[in-house]
Amino acid sequence: MPIIHMHRREQRSLLAEPERRALTWIAVRLPPWVSSDQLTLLGLLSMIAAGAAFAAMRVTPWAAAGIIIALAANWFGDSLDGTVARVRDQQRPRYGFYVDHVIDLAGTAALMGGLAASGRMSPLIALLLLAGYLIVSAESYLATHAAGVFRISFAGIGPTELRIVLAVGAVAMTTHPVVTIGPLPPMWLFDVGGIVATAGLVFVFVASALRNTWSLYHAEPLQPRVESAA
Repeated sequence: MPIIHMHRREQRSLLAEPERRALTWIAVRLPPWVSSDQLTLLGLLSMIAAGAAFAAMRVTPWAAAGIIIALAANWFGDSLDGTVARVRDQQRPRYGFYVDHVIDLAGTAALMGGLAASGRMSPLIALLLLAGYLIVSAESYLATHAAGVFRISFAGIGPTELRIVLAVGAVAMTTHPVVTIGPLPPMWLFDVGGIVATAGLVFVFVASALRNTWSLYHAEPLQPRVESAA
């Protein structure tokens, strides 16, 4: 029989505690026919919808409303699926972890594709942002396997906080799509945000990699060699 490696979730974002209470309150009141798998699918479809709404910004600024609605639906589905499973005592740890994060990868790729097609963000910066997200995700999954801890937030920022920032940015993009910073030439607002976010992701990757390497190095010290007698 294969060994099942369990992990501990670590969520220390700014909104983690009130969000946990809200999700539990919603989960116990959901009708029985709403399943965790349905909520997971909603999370994926809504992220694809958010990407499509960003792409539609090229046509109309009213697409910002679609972005906000899609991000809210994504929060509902992506955040609630695990809570529903726990409340109903229907947890499938390996299945849930795998499917949830495969969908996160696909949904984020769709979102970045929409940003690249929006005409409000350079495709190159969107690609760099996606690359930053992927390396942080890969490091997080490796750490979960090696150290048994799945960290969902860094420096108080988690998925919910990022959704809020993205929604605020979408609204700001409708009235101030271009910004000027000091002597630099005018830039798209989302290009500035993308550059800052990519730099932040690179920092998170390096900091997490160093911390986990240090922790694992000391958790598995080398044993002194025993010289055999001649």
